[in-house]
Amino acid sequence: MKVKKLEIDNLITERLLLIPYTIDICKNILNNDYKDLENLNLKRGKSWPDADVLDTLPRIIINLNKVESPTGFESWMIIKKETLEIIGDLGFKGFNYKEENIDLGYGIIIEERRKGYAVESVKKIIEWAFSNEIIKEITANCLTENSSSINLLNKFNFEQVRTENDTIYWNLINPNYKNKH
Repeated sequence: MKVKKLEIDNLITERLLLIPYTIDICKNILNNDYKDLENLNLKRGKSWPDADVLDTLPRIIINLNKVESPTGFESWMIIKKETLEIIGDLGFKGFNYKEENIDLGYGIIIEERRKGYAVESVKKIIEWAFSNEIIKEITANCLTENSSSINLLNKFNFEQVRTENDTIYWNLINPNYKNKH
């Protein structure tokens, strides 16, 4: 089974645009080159890209190199519609064919936290992911002291699977999943 190319360019919520990263965008950001983003009329949020984004971009490139073009099961930029500022990212680490799942991650720059943007973007990406019948579940993990992530995952009815060291592992079953076996 092969994951299809992304059939939509972005996802839209009340206040946000979610636009998939491309390999070129990631590489250029790492080289401090923002022409791709400027060509899309996007602006950088106050502290974007922060250290977390810069640390994540090489992994996003690795995941994007596994597919011909973005499938949606990689990472997306979170953009405020009103100002076209990039304020974070969210997405997945690619489609896990063996487990038929995707692992969720997200981050919002410090200046834009506690405004509901993570909830709004995670809600939309879960809706989009679960519209795909090949996804059995979404997994996630967070540190035991990360109360914001724990609250967010609880809000979407993720279940705690286990805790190892300082990390809680979660999953959320797709009600639309069609077992292919």
